[in-house]
Amino acid sequence: MNGDVVQPHNCFVDSNVWLYAFNRRQDEAKHQIAKAIVAEPDLLVSTQVINEVCKNLLQKASFSEAQISKVVTAFYKRCRVTYLSKETLLQASALRTRYRLSFWDSLICAAAIHAGATILYSEDMQNGLNIENCLTVTNPFGQS
Repeated sequence: MNGDVVQPHNCFVDSNVWLYAFNRRQDEAKHQIAKAIVAEPDLLVSTQVINEVCKNLLQKASFSEAQISKVVTAFYKRCRVTYLSKETLLQASALRTRYRLSFWDSLICAAAIHAGATILYSEDMQNGLNIENCLTVTNPFGQS
């Protein structure tokens, strides 16, 4: 290290990254990358992300309701959770127009901005996309 102090980024993690972290059977390499990301402290998520993760774990990974309850509790214990307010929903609408994002992606981006994130880890959006000069989409799994 050169002695410079590195400022931590406020990182928002999209549901696809969480799902790779929970399910190693999908793709072992992505599972390892995702596990490292979600192990970081002070991650940001929205209630939308928690809902999407739980829905997919119930449907695709056969999680029980008891397991889902533990997942929800863990999200609120480990992460800063942001809610979708009126302002967030209106900002999502503006982002859809400005950046041609899907409905769900615009909500993720608006929630990330609202929470003060500077990095949005997501596999679903354009890697390197800079939104509103404050949020950068990063695909942690490469350029795919």
